[in-house]
Amino acid sequence: MKLSAESCLPTDGTVGTLVGRAWIPGDPPGPALVTVRADGVWDISEAAPTISELLNAADPVRRVRGTPGRNLGDLDRILANSAAEARDPALPYLLAPCDLQAVKAAGVTFATSLLERVIEEQARGDAAKAEGIRRSITDIIGTDLASLKPGSEAAMRVKEVLLARGAWSQYLEVGIGPDAEVFTKCQPLSAVGLGAEIGIHPASTWNNPEPELVLVVNAAGAIVGATLGNDVNLRDVEGRSALLLGKAKDNNASTAVGPFIRLLDASFGIDDIRQAEVRLEVAGEDGFRLAGASSLSKISRDVLDLVAQTIGPNHQYPDGFMLFTGTMFAPVEDRYQKGGGFTHAIGDIVTIASPKLGRLINRVNHTDKIAPWSFGAGALMQNLAARGLLHGRENRWGGTPI
Repeated sequence: MKLSAESCLPTDGTVGTLVGRAWIPGDPPGPALVTVRADGVWDISEAAPTISELLNAADPVRRVRGTPGRNLGDLDRILANSAAEARDPALPYLLAPCDLQAVKAAGVTFATSLLERVIEEQARGDAAKAEGIRRSITDIIGTDLASLKPGSEAAMRVKEVLLARGAWSQYLEVGIGPDAEVFTKCQPLSAVGLGAEIGIHPASTWNNPEPELVLVVNAAGAIVGATLGNDVNLRDVEGRSALLLGKAKDNNASTAVGPFIRLLDASFGIDDIRQAEVRLEVAGEDGFRLAGASSLSKISRDVLDLVAQTIGPNHQYPDGFMLFTGTMFAPVEDRYQKGGGFTHAIGDIVTIASPKLGRLINRVNHTDKIAPWSFGAGALMQNLAARGLLHGRENRWGGTPI
């Protein structure tokens, strides 16, 4: 992996308000809130000890831009040190740009991924059966479901036809029905960032990256920014049963987020999110290459609707949340044999890119070969306290200082 400002930053460089987290050396070392400016990476921990608190502020952009901070050094050097295989722990490196937020994901929000979920279900996790089922399913329902508004009268008429033909699926229910699928992708602080290894369970033989735009939402339910994510998925496991979703989705290093959060400001608005193009590239050590792209404009549910179905009077997130907006497409190109479809190989370099959000780049490894997750919320609080970042701070409700 070659990580640099040129390969990782948005196409407009540091014009936007880019924030993230970095592990920085010290006594003790620990995670710091950072921003990227034209002259390097700046520690702005004085603005907030956690990115969750920053994003719950009344004006996160003003707080970031109004905090002088401490220069941690050249962006290229810190990006290069973020590659897991070349990392020097004595130097700063990037982490996932989220900490205490819940990490949620919306499923089956694009027509192409909807079809693939139905195929997985019908194949019962057997990749060899996928191509034949793909042909038979598309003969019945076609491929153009993008024009159907979920929950509409037209969508319900399609449901009736599919039920009559015995082709209905639980994935079609959340794909064109009134209720979105929203699930927990991983625990707070367990996501990995730019340059880290991403995990595939060693028992899986059919799996894939899921390139997604990730909404950054505060405790009030307002979208305050966006980033990129890889919702690594075990297709064979989820295909056996949707009740195995946790095993298919939530494994060590199976969630990648980054490289930075781009806050909404004058240079980046909600319509930029709605029109964002996301590109996927996979480069294998075996010479295999895969590339594809899609636009968020093809999503079946507006991003504001997805947020409204996640948070509200019946469900709160006091630390805010990250919301994966759904798989824009699932790679189906044959890798090892005709009709066998795509699956990962160890060593694959996965790049997820969008012009205004940059590039999230990671290398694939088995989950049991990647360092286990050990730095949870308790460790974070102890670390921040030891570094004096919690002393004298009032909680966001104006209560007793921590």
